[in-house]
Amino acid sequence: MCGIVGYTGFQDAYEIVINGLRRLEYRGYDSAGIVLENTNNSFEVEKTKGKVDDLVNISGQLKGTAKMGMGHTRWATHGVPSDRNSHPHLSNNNKIAIIHNGIIENYDTIKKMLVEKGFTFKSETDTEVLVNLIQYFMDINAETDFPTAVRYALNEVYGAYAITVMHEDYPGVLVVGRLGSPLAIGIGDKEYFIASDASPFVEFTKEAIYLEEGHMATISLEGGVDIRTINENSKIEPEIQELKLSLEQIEKGGYEHFMLKEIFEQPKSIHDTMRGRLLVDEGVIKMAGIWDHVEKFKNANRIIIIACGTSWHAGLIGEYLIEEYARIPVEVEYASEFRYRNPIITDKDVVIAISQSGETADTMAALKLAKEKGAFIYGICNVVDSSIARITDAGSYTHAGPEIGVASTKAFTAQLTILTLIAFKLGKHNGNLGNAEFMSLISELDAIPKKIEDVLSATHELTQEIAKDFIGATNFLYLGRGYNYPAALEGALKLKEISYIHAEGYPAAEMKHGPIALIDENMPIVIIAPKKGHYDKIVSNVQEIKARKGKVIAVVNKGDQQVSAMADYVIEIPETSECFSPIVASVPLQLLAYYIAVYRGANVDQPRNLAKSVTVE
Repeated sequence: MCGIVGYTGFQDAYEIVINGLRRLEYRGYDSAGIVLENTNNSFEVEKTKGKVDDLVNISGQLKGTAKMGMGHTRWATHGVPSDRNSHPHLSNNNKIAIIHNGIIENYDTIKKMLVEKGFTFKSETDTEVLVNLIQYFMDINAETDFPTAVRYALNEVYGAYAITVMHEDYPGVLVVGRLGSPLAIGIGDKEYFIASDASPFVEFTKEAIYLEEGHMATISLEGGVDIRTINENSKIEPEIQELKLSLEQIEKGGYEHFMLKEIFEQPKSIHDTMRGRLLVDEGVIKMAGIWDHVEKFKNANRIIIIACGTSWHAGLIGEYLIEEYARIPVEVEYASEFRYRNPIITDKDVVIAISQSGETADTMAALKLAKEKGAFIYGICNVVDSSIARITDAGSYTHAGPEIGVASTKAFTAQLTILTLIAFKLGKHNGNLGNAEFMSLISELDAIPKKIEDVLSATHELTQEIAKDFIGATNFLYLGRGYNYPAALEGALKLKEISYIHAEGYPAAEMKHGPIALIDENMPIVIIAPKKGHYDKIVSNVQEIKARKGKVIAVVNKGDQQVSAMADYVIEIPETSECFSPIVASVPLQLLAYYIAVYRGANVDQPRNLAKSVTVE
């Protein structure tokens, strides 16, 4: 959510910043802006509502004029999307420029104080309050230098932020800080890069510093990177990390959209998630994060899974898996609700947090609460050294690789893979999984990447043809039972995220308790109906739908006859154990949502109003 790019060095800052903003478009935004320090050390600012291309149209004259600058893509919080609310924002004296990701919760109080001091405001944003607060601290004491004024200001605000600030009187200097929103510093040869993640500078350097919570840094060619704590101004020795990200990973590779590329990457991402962990020949699952703390899990009163969106759906399937195979009670909570209902948490609880980005604000807040209550915290995320990875006691990375499309695909199936490994490992350790069943299950799990390849091959063109018949649909209903109820929720979410068609997922048995009233000849119903599980009940549900003239799109196993005979559209998937069916069934549902969105002319990778990583509450 929002994107920050900054640069100081010897290259054309305009090119670096604009290309960096393009790399961050996946994060979701409604406006864009840039500020450059020209040869006279004064600022050149351009900003606009709209896309980075719109910014380029009004700022092309700035190309080649500066060696330092910063840019921003905004996702509106305070103030509607507009030119004047776009970042960067300037202080009243026009000497300080700021870009900001996050929310300053006490901005209104500070704004009133500044207005009383004679400050005026051009925008509705909390960000303009912060830049003027920095000016205020420099105004009231001539001895206060620029970095110190930034630190003073950050100590007066609360909320979440990642900021980058420039000052005309401090040429070549960038000051950055973070609390609750990610910020990376790229270390080049006589140049430095700032970004919300490493993707904007991956081709220039393989070395980066991930700024820690509550830290700020002053960056310049002469002084290098000087990191301090915001609260106490204590100097911090930077930890430089080697980037694992490659340029190829963040390019489309010939696919029309990142989402399609990432759907087709799932055999590899699932394999990579299992690699080194699932050793079928040895009959073991190696997960140090679980094994090192296995007694915590074994003796837990319960496991609480907290997540948002797609990760929450993965958590629901994790509940089925862990309760069935490890026989440990599991509760699944929306992170956004968890912290506000005064939950009962003890040191006998294990909390598993699931987040693709590892930066989800609601999940972070819930984790902090659980940690304060003494719970053991386990993280499942896709980004190394992310905020959630750092706050947890242990965890597992999904190794899905960068996921650029806003609608999660490969991260979801990778999360399911990790949860499956956890359930099987705990079940084997607890004695709830006998050796024969354990070996059968892990052998089948090992075969899942090949089955996903088969699904992609068999259903790619088919889903394109089915999608054409539903371009004009206004509603969809997704139904599943058991393990496939959360898969139905996820299928519905994918459709509404990227095609803007209203869709709901339901347990198939609940159809008679309300949703059946919606069914007529205009209502498409996607029903997940593998042979394993509750097949006979699903058959009854399909009969009820057809009696009311509903249009049935059935996801069935190869060779299915009963449901296929009744359905209007049939998508076949390979047969597998019931616990793996959500992984396999989700793939054609992703393709179906993708092609409906494409045929409706939607921006698949950047759906309206959505952001890849929700870093504000």
